[in-house]
Amino acid sequence: MKIILFPGQGAQFKGMGKALFPRYRALAERASDILGYAIEQLCVEDQDGLLRQTQYTQPALYVVGAMHYQSMLDDGAAEPEFFAGHSIGEYNALLAAGAFDFATGLRLVQKRGALMAQASGGGMAAVIGLDSVKLQALLEQRQLREIDLANFNTPSQTVIAGPREALQTFEKIVADAGARLVPLNVSAAFHSRYMRPAQQAFSEFLQGFHLQGPRIPVIANATAQPYGRDDTARLLAEQLAAPVRWTDSIRYLIESGADDFVEIGSSILGKMVEEIRRAMPPAPSPKPTPQSASASAIPVAPSRGIAVDTLGSAEFKRRFSIRYPYMSGAMYRGISSPEIVVRMGKAGMMGFLGTGGMPLEEIDAGLSRIQSQLSEGQSYGMNLLANYSYPERERQTVELYLRRGVRFIEAAAFTQMTSSIVLFRLRGLGREPNGRIISRHRVLAKLSRPEVAEAFMSPPPEHIVAQLLHEGAITPEQAELAKLVPVSADICVEADSGGHTDGGIPTVLFPAMLTLKRRLEERHGYADPICMGLAGGIGTPESAAAAFVLGADFILTGSINQCTVEAGTSGDVKTLLQEINVQDTEYAPAGDMFEVGAKVQVLKRGVFFPTRANKLFSLYSHYNSLDEIPDKTRAQLEKNYFKKSLSEIWDDTRRYLEKEGLQHEIAKAETNPKHKMALVFRWYFSYTTRLALDGVESERVNYQVHIGPALGAFNQWVKGTPLEDWRRRHVDEIGKHLLEEAANYLNAVWRRLDPAQTPAPLAEKTVPAHEAAAAPSLAGR
Repeated sequence: MKIILFPGQGAQFKGMGKALFPRYRALAERASDILGYAIEQLCVEDQDGLLRQTQYTQPALYVVGAMHYQSMLDDGAAEPEFFAGHSIGEYNALLAAGAFDFATGLRLVQKRGALMAQASGGGMAAVIGLDSVKLQALLEQRQLREIDLANFNTPSQTVIAGPREALQTFEKIVADAGARLVPLNVSAAFHSRYMRPAQQAFSEFLQGFHLQGPRIPVIANATAQPYGRDDTARLLAEQLAAPVRWTDSIRYLIESGADDFVEIGSSILGKMVEEIRRAMPPAPSPKPTPQSASASAIPVAPSRGIAVDTLGSAEFKRRFSIRYPYMSGAMYRGISSPEIVVRMGKAGMMGFLGTGGMPLEEIDAGLSRIQSQLSEGQSYGMNLLANYSYPERERQTVELYLRRGVRFIEAAAFTQMTSSIVLFRLRGLGREPNGRIISRHRVLAKLSRPEVAEAFMSPPPEHIVAQLLHEGAITPEQAELAKLVPVSADICVEADSGGHTDGGIPTVLFPAMLTLKRRLEERHGYADPICMGLAGGIGTPESAAAAFVLGADFILTGSINQCTVEAGTSGDVKTLLQEINVQDTEYAPAGDMFEVGAKVQVLKRGVFFPTRANKLFSLYSHYNSLDEIPDKTRAQLEKNYFKKSLSEIWDDTRRYLEKEGLQHEIAKAETNPKHKMALVFRWYFSYTTRLALDGVESERVNYQVHIGPALGAFNQWVKGTPLEDWRRRHVDEIGKHLLEEAANYLNAVWRRLDPAQTPAPLAEKTVPAHEAAAAPSLAGR
């Protein structure tokens, strides 16, 4: 697929267009009449050095760019599939695509250049060696909110704009971070909020012209998406004060199949394209699954109808900077390890670090490992588990995320809104120069109850916002913007799953949540849609395909990732999990929400944990203190469950609470025997988790392993293939394979349901029989 690129300011030079002006004399004269000066003399001779001045540079680039492209057509070149231009180059792209004629475009460029030349009082600088995510986090940490990100040129080069004094202050900060800040020779802070007066004047000027939608798609700098039919005037005005999203524009084109980028009159953009391309994860390679291995070579013809890149929501993928509509969910105590998160991020997907039950120091260390191994454009997320027992821990975790520049969190086990989660959401709010709301922080809310989902899909409670504003934790602008956005615009509907679960049925739960989503979007009139995905029970291509048919914007898996090389649990647990089937799980009390009777789904096969955990909850429900428990039962607990006396457990618990600064919990336990009993029983849940994580085989019967039946289904799917052995399972490869096979399955179903609409086949691909025999097959499923 061919793409034509037009460069922006910086590509001008004395002598530009020298060979073109004689060839297109009439065009040059027309340009000179409109501009009021000799354009050929300016471009070729530049005797007065005017080419360096914005009001002259922009018309010169436009005229020469138009001539270059016309010469290509006249010499027999075919039109491309897409156009794109960097900043002023976008006008050449729109001209070539037929959005306006040459004269109209030149008048627009002349006015634009004049307005930009009149702006003053600011500057710009290129930051090299620091990706945009880390750069934005650095600005927020140092509270340099007067600096805007203006050009996202490449993963390692971002241009910033703002007051010159602020840029000078930031130069040393950037150097300390191991990067470079290079001031640019410009007169103002272009593509930033400081251009809003010029933007307003240009918007009014545009009203005097009739502009069409492009005939050939043009990628807009402001959105990194193609222009719509009626977008031309709006996006040209918006571009003046909005950042140039060049990296995302090129990624969009590459993901659309672009493989031939042709730059007009320069080589600057071509070098950027190559850097962006190198930083992208490799494109998915389809692995069609044969239906039989009886022949020596099996012809496989995948269809054009549904492919991996057509699954899910493009908007969701853009928000999270991922290539695939696939995420791996957090599993507590670091089972969702840094290795899982890094491997997912490098593959164009996203994983969440399982921070539940981890001390802050371990969370911080895990975050450092992730951030050091991922680069710009490779996404990661952190888990935030509801902590109603110790809400201060929840706040401390959020404050750590804010300090470390975390943008994405997975909120799990919430039954009501908390100030911590609202703080994270609001601290990421701001406005772009065009007035559009920026949501730098995104909350992926894992939910299974409609009443909780309604709270997350609504604006945050006013009393929480007011309290955060009173604390100085958010700005007045963020408090105002809170009225216009939901706490979460990215909902993950969680059906029956491993760990915390309400046992929901996806075909019942997801449609109900979709209906609620549409109602709340209509009620609140949000500027951006709420995206909704599905988790729980997804372990085969058929279940993944069903999620997308239901309308999921993405899917999130959990259980199948615990039995992989990267999972942060013991090899003994993985060996147990590798053998389970769909019936080998059970529900047990949740240790972190023991008193309220919340449930987790756990491994049943080969262990006693679910039976013993349910026994403890039964005792807690029937007795008001440890002293009321019959002696025989107490002895059984101490010998078989705890391996130590209840008094020893209380001593251990007391020491832990003192170490963590939770003396109020000790005081409460000493005055409330029921609470003391809960704390002692909770010890068992921590103990059994440690046994499993450490792989203490002598205590295997006490392993607590959170898992859902999806892993059992996955095990059956891969039985008899290399993936049967967990030592050959990698989270990213599983994710890609699952999506590829889901797409193939959907195509097969489509052909069966409507044979008359069979999609046209791609070129036939031959799969050797030995490879076919090793691959999980969809035949008969």
